[in-house]
Amino acid sequence: MNDTPPPDAQAIAERAAAAMFADDRASQSFGMRIVAIGPDECRIAMTVRADMVNGVGTCHGGILFTLADSAFAFACNSDGATTVAAGASIDFLSVARAGDELTATARALWRGRRAGLYDVSVVDQRGVLVATFRGRSYRLSERDPRKKETP
Repeated sequence: MNDTPPPDAQAIAERAAAAMFADDRASQSFGMRIVAIGPDECRIAMTVRADMVNGVGTCHGGILFTLADSAFAFACNSDGATTVAAGASIDFLSVARAGDELTATARALWRGRRAGLYDVSVVDQRGVLVATFRGRSYRLSERDPRKKETP
């Protein structure tokens, strides 16, 4: 991974995120909001709703995974190329409950020509670490025309 992004990398990341989010019905349906986007990183927030709570009164693990996975997806697509998950794992460290505001922050650890490795931390509004997620990405194609600037 290059330490110095090209000068327009931030603009590309913003366009890529806007194009992806417009079509991302899953993230939208969970009430996720992109808080910050940049080259190889993304921060997404979501409020835990009552319909996201499991039978023991805590946020369902699948919901936590979905939040982390969405942050991972936006981070690994931030260069405008079409990139998908090749694998992921999550560790649940604390509980979240209805009304909690969760934030998932994804950052690239390593990126090769086709593959990448990303870490995501999920924290609540008090800064308590709720989960850690590691995702492996695979690039399907070069830049997606929907994520490029139009003339």
